[in-house]
Amino acid sequence: MNFALKPAGQELVITRDLKVAPVRVFAAWTDVQQSSVWWVPKDCTLVSCEMDVREGGAWRRRMRVPDGTVITKHGVYREVVPPQRLVFTYNSEYADGRSDPETLVTLTFDALEGGRTRLTLRHSGFWDDASRTSHIGGWTGVMERISDFFTL
Repeated sequence: MNFALKPAGQELVITRDLKVAPVRVFAAWTDVQQSSVWWVPKDCTLVSCEMDVREGGAWRRRMRVPDGTVITKHGVYREVVPPQRLVFTYNSEYADGRSDPETLVTLTFDALEGGRTRLTLRHSGFWDDASRTSHIGGWTGVMERISDFFTL
């Protein structure tokens, strides 16, 4: 897995090469039954997952973090280009009523030789360096979980 950290307010980029074709990786991100299995950081538990995967459609998931509180993540799909690209807004709401500013996630699914996929996640629009850095662990766990999902 590779990380690229850029100046505050820009992007967090994580890539992962997966041993399955782009159509399967795209489906794992867009089918609620598949996403419900893996789309949560490793140290969290998924409480609920809803997805209306179309441009303008909404997604929402709730997860229980290690201290027992529930965080809600949600957004709207901006681009859905099977099986190449998925773009959605990303919002976080916390149990204490706080919310983070909206950011943007762009996923690309590049075909590699041998029926493999290079999955690239770009999360942009962070309001400061600390906010971007705080997402590294969560997204790293998500990328590990999707990789594990394909080895089940």
